Amino acid sequence: MRFLPVAVASVVLLATGSVRADEPKEDAPKEESINLTKDTNKTEEDPNAPPPEAPPPLPYKKTVVLDSSLGAMAFFGQIGKVMPPGPWMHTQLGYEVLKWLMLYGEGELAFTDTSNRVDPPKTRSFPVFGFGGGVRFTIRFTDRVGIYAQPGFGMMKCDVATNALGILGFRNAESLDIYFGGRLGFEWYQIDRHFALGITVGARIAQGFERVGGAGSDTPLVGDSGLSLRYAF
Repeated sequence: MRFLPVAVASVVLLATGSVRADEPKEDAPKEESINLTKDTNKTEEDPNAPPPEAPPPLPYKKTVVLDSSLGAMAFFGQIGKVMPPGPWMHTQLGYEVLKWLMLYGEGELAFTDTSNRVDPPKTRSFPVFGFGGGVRFTIRFTDRVGIYAQPGFGMMKCDVATNALGILGFRNAESLDIYFGGRLGFEWYQIDRHFALGITVGARIAQGFERVGGAGSDTPLVGDSGLSLRYAF
């Protein structure tokens, strides 16, 4: 009978250990989850949002170009002592064979009178017109800014009654005669790729405007300047 207490104590210990084994253990600390894709997730684009604005197209090159100018024409030499400066209109049509080379034809119209020599009411008013052609060389420093130089030649005359200038010593100015010279210009190409604004300055020797007879030499120089508008097709 002395083994009975020992047996009872053993059973109690076994039961106690079994109960402790069944007790839930404290939760171990969980490691923080790492999202490796959070930096690559893209926000959803709004389907109703306007599309990103495209850059403006570049100005046209190697195409047909219409160039019109409005300004003033002035006369120098002996004929400048007869005719004062007057309004001037100029138009030229060209084709850019290369982005820096254009062939062109031009026409112009100006208005003046004889008020520098003849007092009213005997002053004669009349138009001056001409036409010609040449080549233009263009340098574009950026896509929006360029300069050009264009040598050219043609013919021009004063459209006045016969001998109205002859009695003043310039009868050849009443008929078409050759001129040759050049022009410089600046162009600012607009966002609309068809258009450009510019400034132009030209000078030429008009042989028909030379004084006939008289003492001393004469250089019949004609100058013009104005604002220009370019349209590229």
